[in-house]
Amino acid sequence: MTKGISIIIPCYNEENNLKRGVLKEVSEYLKTVKYPHEVIVSNDKSTDNSLKLLKEHAQKDSKFSIFDLPQKGGKPGGLWYGIQKAKYPWCLMTDIDQSTPLVELEKLTPHFSDYDVVIGSRGTHRQGNSLIRKIGANVFLRIRRLFLLPDIIDTQCGFKAIKTEVAKKVFPHLNAIKMISGPGWRVTAYDVEMLFLAQKFGYKIKEVPVKWQDEDTSTTKGDFATRYRKESIQMAKEIYRVKSNDLKGVYDQA
Repeated sequence: MTKGISIIIPCYNEENNLKRGVLKEVSEYLKTVKYPHEVIVSNDKSTDNSLKLLKEHAQKDSKFSIFDLPQKGGKPGGLWYGIQKAKYPWCLMTDIDQSTPLVELEKLTPHFSDYDVVIGSRGTHRQGNSLIRKIGANVFLRIRRLFLLPDIIDTQCGFKAIKTEVAKKVFPHLNAIKMISGPGWRVTAYDVEMLFLAQKFGYKIKEVPVKWQDEDTSTTKGDFATRYRKESIQMAKEIYRVKSNDLKGVYDQA
């Protein structure tokens, strides 16, 4: 099935999620798997007690490695840092709130032999999402599929597996990696550019339906309405930027 997998989890101000035992859930599930694995958590300069809680868990489970990023990089920066530390041929990028529980990995691994990137998909139904998020997701989906990746339904699900060697070729070209993040948690539509480049570079992508329900209990990432507006604007800009870069031949140089 797989010769090993590195599970990469970015973290920024996740104290509430950590206190409800998300890492214990991850540890308990991984005790049941037969293949080699490791868990890499990249802490993006959290300002709450996240780093302390992460280190406490790592002392109980030797499979966990905790890294505090040398400078803020947002979610994509945290993932890229973990990818560079990965020692196994596959990386699973997953969110710390475990809205898609780690057990869903069992739906992805059967496709590892035939594909280079295997992504989880929430489809068009987002259980637990507010009405405004459901509407926004649908609008984003229609616009994005009109211009980029028309055959992929869900680019934004935080549950993606990618061959480590492929990730190391694709991630350095992402705009989100080239930028230095400012204060706070920076969420971008980096997923769109990552998948677009993987496809453009000739890698095979498989989309697999997975279970998802919003389990995020974090209250230290900023006001919901402000975050939502900011994220929506960033995503719209990202779609435009990626399409513009492609038309200009920027990615052909890569």
